Amino acid sequence: MNTLIIEMKQIIKKYYIGQPNELQILNGIDLNVSEGEFISIVGESGSGKSTLMNLIGALDRPTSGRYLLEGQDISQMRDKQLSEVRNQRIGFVFQNFCLVPRTNALRNVEIPLMYAGMSRKARRERAEELLEMVGMKDRMKHKPNELSGGQNQRVAIARAMSNDPAIILADEPTGALDSKTGRLVMDLFHKLHKEKNKTIVLITHSPELARETQRIVTISDGSIFADSGILPHTEQEKGSGK
Repeated sequence: MNTLIIEMKQIIKKYYIGQPNELQILNGIDLNVSEGEFISIVGESGSGKSTLMNLIGALDRPTSGRYLLEGQDISQMRDKQLSEVRNQRIGFVFQNFCLVPRTNALRNVEIPLMYAGMSRKARRERAEELLEMVGMKDRMKHKPNELSGGQNQRVAIARAMSNDPAIILADEPTGALDSKTGRLVMDLFHKLHKEKNKTIVLITHSPELARETQRIVTISDGSIFADSGILPHTEQEKGSGK
């Protein structure tokens, strides 16, 4: 049986609590994600998927309910603890890359390692290794404005992998890219999943991208509307070592 990375139980999220305009966005979400799963969370604008993503990424806390990440209760953590979780256990990939503009690719990948206290020599070696993995080592001295959208996203993926996170959380990672470049980025996620056994949570409004993942969780009006479960071929792939 696979180890659970994410365990969410009866997650409710409200804003403006106690005010006349109190708003409940999530209505008792139950979600489990196993180690090594590649899942997508899909939903229309306003469905609650971005709020759910912020909770999974420890960027926000639930109003009520329980969220365990690798067995740790995220819902009860203080801000400093949440910051450490975001740096060490979650790799973020955003639609607009979120790279530091005046800093080259190598330094951008090094940033989480610096916050983690890694020595200068070790973090440079790690960053170079990750940039080579995503096919960007030859551009490591380039700044974001000297790179294409797809190249910036590959740097962002390398940065997300820097501290060997428990999960990669990708929010519309191909949204700012053309279809050909988006294909290269998705291929890279598949590579990380198959070769590194990374747990990947993809947030998307695209049914086409969602169909590439093992499991599709559909959210509507703040509730999980459908959960496709794990496709049978996944266990076969793991068993054959692919």
